[in-house]
Amino acid sequence: MATPQATVERVQAGPAEQRRDVVRAARVVFAREGWTHTTLEAVAAEAGREQAAVEHYFRDKEQLLLSVLLESSASVAAALTVVAESHLVDVTDLEQQLTDLGRAWVTPLETFPEHFAIVRHVSAEAPRLPADFLEMWQTAGPRQAQRELARRLQRLADAGLLDIVDADHAAGCFIQLVAADLVRRSFHGALPLADFETDALIAAGVADFVRLFSPRPVR
Repeated sequence: MATPQATVERVQAGPAEQRRDVVRAARVVFAREGWTHTTLEAVAAEAGREQAAVEHYFRDKEQLLLSVLLESSASVAAALTVVAESHLVDVTDLEQQLTDLGRAWVTPLETFPEHFAIVRHVSAEAPRLPADFLEMWQTAGPRQAQRELARRLQRLADAGLLDIVDADHAAGCFIQLVAADLVRRSFHGALPLADFETDALIAAGVADFVRLFSPRPVR
């Protein structure tokens, strides 16, 4: 139940704050109910506002889900950009530092639980979503994060530490080898793995990545 002070703050909130309230509430409801079972009425109730307030910012449920997922994906991509930029700066032990990067790369599964709950629903409900919906989401989130990782890997290649022809391809390989199995087995973080399992999956993926992209000896 909202406190009197919270009610006053909602009433006095400006358009930007009202929209943020709606988006926050929608993220909670979509994460809990998925696309099919979410209603604008439920989002309004979660936000503590009238349904008309939701419809003022979003014409329908489709536009609301797209806005929520794009904003959420951008936040995850921004977090992964920080991860990419803060690792592999001064490389003295490539495999160990790639392992540290791999551990950091999967932390959004814990820090953005609502986002990945929505991703689970979207994956299951993809056939019901608009044709261009998934493409827009991939561009705003996963592909943006992969591009940032590619920039960091290209620097390693420029320094002679990796043999990379296409940095974006290499970044995709890193994500697949190091994170994909962990994401799959944990159901996008819904059932977190034990630390030893996580460490083993990341270490094995990094070892495969290093074998794949290590510079070939000159003969």
